[in-house]
Amino acid sequence: MATIKEIASLAGVSRGTVDRVLNHRGSVNPQTEQKILEIVQELDYKPNKAGIVLAARKKNLKLGVVLLGLGTVFYDDILSGVRARAKELSEYNCSVIIRQTDYSLHQQLNAIDELIAEGINGLAISPYNDSAVREKINALYDMGIPVVTLNTDIENSKRIAYIGSHFYRSGETAGGLMHLMTHGMVHVGIVSGSRDILCHTERIAGFCHAISCCDRIRIVDTVNTYDDEEESYQLTTALLERHPEINALYFTAGGVYGGCRAVINNTCHENITIITYDLVSTTREYIEKGLISATICQQPFLQGSKPLSILFAYLTTGELPAVENDYVDIDIRIKENL
Repeated sequence: MATIKEIASLAGVSRGTVDRVLNHRGSVNPQTEQKILEIVQELDYKPNKAGIVLAARKKNLKLGVVLLGLGTVFYDDILSGVRARAKELSEYNCSVIIRQTDYSLHQQLNAIDELIAEGINGLAISPYNDSAVREKINALYDMGIPVVTLNTDIENSKRIAYIGSHFYRSGETAGGLMHLMTHGMVHVGIVSGSRDILCHTERIAGFCHAISCCDRIRIVDTVNTYDDEEESYQLTTALLERHPEINALYFTAGGVYGGCRAVINNTCHENITIITYDLVSTTREYIEKGLISATICQQPFLQGSKPLSILFAYLTTGELPAVENDYVDIDIRIKENL
């Protein structure tokens, strides 16, 4: 088995230089870096993971986590995954610092800056879809701080991986369910979270594509609730009053409980088809009662735990994840398979 010492000798550099290349720490002449990587490939070098993990205990690694949806029940399941993995990593002197914000660009940028000030070595984040966040992620990568996105992604950034659902495909799935579960003319009201969250907008795009070939399904209007239950109640109530023809609702994010309350209080919409995401306790309750027709789940616990595993592996072995986009299963739940 090849060693760092042998690689350094063949490349004519110090072991420290090889270590910097393998672990993406510090600047190395591009030609030297390429030479080292070619030798690594030729020798099929594999790091001694047991030794690396032991060394990790001496590094006192810090991982930061920034989540959107403060007060949103769905994110409680993601937090459970984060905390479970954080407890395991604590055995290797790796600490995890968690920040959770509203759907606010300013709050998210501040949270990232706070974590940088605390000396994090890696970041897991559900990103606000804005160029300022993209630039921050790219700057972190250039500083040697890897970033993994979770639950929602951001395009054209230097994050090393994304863990979560395939938004567009899950939107198409919702559109397919709407087609299968309805008959006659269908007038859909969309209750979304935010125009600045990629997973919300992509779910709508996928839904629109899926129903585009079905003339009997029409989208009437869209409201954005920022995952706030009271806001969802108010906006869904107004939506139903504005459009009495609505006989279907598509919830792309949180706010399902508030929106369902609005439906219950509007006696004109007793026979309404409702499709949602996730299986929090209140959503389960409304499925059991027959109000929600189907919900699409996305393994939130895994979304919380896996980014920390990826970051720890990358920081201790230098290995990138096997796939850049690690999509969770699309899991459809109806009353009969709860």
